[in-house]
Amino acid sequence: MPGLRVLVVDDEIGMLEVCRDTLCTINGVEIDVESRSDLAVSKLEQRSWDLLIADIRMPGIDGLALLEIARRQDPELPVLMMTAYPTVDTAVDSMKHGAADYIVKPFLPDDLRATARRLLTERRLRDENELLSGRVERHYAFGDIVGGSMAMRVVFDAIERVAATDVDVLVTGETGTGKELVARSIHQRGRRRQGHFVPVDCGAIPADLLESEFFGHERGAFTGASARRLGLVEFAAHGTLFLDEIDHLSASLQSKLLRALQERRIRRVGGSEELDVDLRVIAATSANLEEEIRKQTFRSDLYYRINVVRIELPPLRQRCDDIPELVAHFVERYAQEIGHDTVEVDREALEVLMSYSWPGNVRELQNVIKRVLVFSRRPDIRVEDLPDEIVAAAGSSPADMRGYFALREQHSNAFERAYLEQLLRVHGGDVAAAAAEARLPRGTLYRLLKKHDISLTEHRL
Repeated sequence: MPGLRVLVVDDEIGMLEVCRDTLCTINGVEIDVESRSDLAVSKLEQRSWDLLIADIRMPGIDGLALLEIARRQDPELPVLMMTAYPTVDTAVDSMKHGAADYIVKPFLPDDLRATARRLLTERRLRDENELLSGRVERHYAFGDIVGGSMAMRVVFDAIERVAATDVDVLVTGETGTGKELVARSIHQRGRRRQGHFVPVDCGAIPADLLESEFFGHERGAFTGASARRLGLVEFAAHGTLFLDEIDHLSASLQSKLLRALQERRIRRVGGSEELDVDLRVIAATSANLEEEIRKQTFRSDLYYRINVVRIELPPLRQRCDDIPELVAHFVERYAQEIGHDTVEVDREALEVLMSYSWPGNVRELQNVIKRVLVFSRRPDIRVEDLPDEIVAAAGSSPADMRGYFALREQHSNAFERAYLEQLLRVHGGDVAAAAAEARLPRGTLYRLLKKHDISLTEHRL
């Protein structure tokens, strides 16, 4: 349990030595002891702690008073009370004041160690649950990456090879190609599968919060930091940290992240000691990082650090053969969610889907299928069920502009222009009168005139 701190307070020096010798056997836990409760108060105010162990009977500030002070500083701090005078009242008073447990002197070292380990584990779990609020991990299966094309077989082979190692990986590809799915697949097939997979959208976190989100912070590190908080890098220890859109990181954070990746050590914001973090890093970007380096917006040394192995995802337009399989996958998945029975896709609709260029890649196809299933009530998906813009774009290459939707667009534009020009001629360029006759808001009429590049001055009397 690296990075956890325990403060033991007792006026008996011998008891402090016993506690220190017993607790230092818990791997990675920092132990501090204090024989004066007034000095212990100062330590509680100056630093964040993960466990307080205090004797109930002490001169000056007794254990229960110290417990109240500690809980005011950190309401979630677990406190273990020690007493040589066990009574029911002692136990009740301790619990009423917020103690997590109490232990009777003299105790066996194994009992103290087991109780402390349990309370520290519970503390760690609370920190992790707080961090995970709003970051619920989706269940993931390798089958979510669909495709049998040659381009995807190259990707699958790279995933298999990389997953067997522990090297850092850079995944590149256009938006919507499935970079996070690749990262999750590497994690699930590697030796770190029992650890957390921690996805971070580097472009979605406000710049002023990025460092605290990445590395965590100590209590009092800045205004509003009322308690210590775990960072995403520390939370990903023994697992995988996925940095999506890494090109969005500021220059300052790029520098701090580079150091953390090189040394696998971090320091919380406002903290003094460094913590070891054993993790794997998978970064992803839709940007051209080489170009960003030339523009001096991305550090070349960070690029070389994350680009140990590179997996490039092809856009959907370069693997059209995968579209039928992807369509079938999404239809089956979302039909069940929406409550439809078996839904088929007819040949013409599939041809349209395969002819479209999919600028939003697999994510766009996924959303189109979901939208069609929501509005369709038939047991099959036909061309007329697909969005008009998909059908029009799929069948309107420069060599063939005769499709229904392309022709409809042409006639609609011709009608709008003719109608607007006639309307302005009748009203002598008076926009207010023209808008009233057309029953259009004046702003809408202005937008239509701008769309068709119609000049008002040509129609004014």
